[in-house]
Amino acid sequence: METVLSKGKYKIYHIPGVKIGCTTNVQKRIIETQGYKPGEYEILFETDDVAEASKVEQTLQKDLGYKVDRKPYKDLFKKTMNKHSSSPTTTTFKISSKELDAKFLADLEIKTQYGTFKLDSTDKIDWVISNVHNSQFGPSTCYIYNKAMAEAGEFQKQSSVTSDNIFEDIRNWANKRGLYDKGDAKTQLIKLYEESGELSQSLLKDDKAGIIDAIGDSVVVLTNLAHLVGTDIEICIKSAYDEISNRTGRMINGTFVKDA
Repeated sequence: METVLSKGKYKIYHIPGVKIGCTTNVQKRIIETQGYKPGEYEILFETDDVAEASKVEQTLQKDLGYKVDRKPYKDLFKKTMNKHSSSPTTTTFKISSKELDAKFLADLEIKTQYGTFKLDSTDKIDWVISNVHNSQFGPSTCYIYNKAMAEAGEFQKQSSVTSDNIFEDIRNWANKRGLYDKGDAKTQLIKLYEESGELSQSLLKDDKAGIIDAIGDSVVVLTNLAHLVGTDIEICIKSAYDEISNRTGRMINGTFVKDA
């Protein structure tokens, strides 16, 4: 195979019968990490342009019959900016309090143990800016108290429902989006499995915000699942409660065991 070279930072390498890849460090990536010696690999192309290297790598993978990477090399090291992080008591913004503005906060979604809050209005954004505190960890971060945010009038308006029945709100929401017309019970069941997995992960991590989010999502899925099979979740809940309301038993190792 003819080797095409134009010296550069990004090197497209070929390990015959194994793969075609891209690296900036042949010694570390090919020799030390993968264990191939000089003569067991070849450099097919070099360039200083990461976009060009990404395109050539995928083209050669396809042309030579190797598995084509789903994500281009140039996208492998991109990191999504995480604007904030939440603990049980506070939400910290990764920006100084002086730089915190509406542009940074607009439509930011904050998940806490008190619920999920989206900064989708001027009032909510103004509240955050007015109640932010300088962080003790340096001038590049600032924070708000989650409980204060949950109790602020601006955010209570957000969490209010459009009727006295939250389940009816969920059904109206789903109906407007065509979920009942185009969805089916099986897809909702799969979605429930996904939410159960997220709940398990959150419990293992003691992530209270994640636990709240996963339980809420599971209730939404169950509401829709009940509707799709021709009943209402209220009926299901009442049926279950009627069955357990007079049940007797005892706690054994943290689990309620009903009497025979």
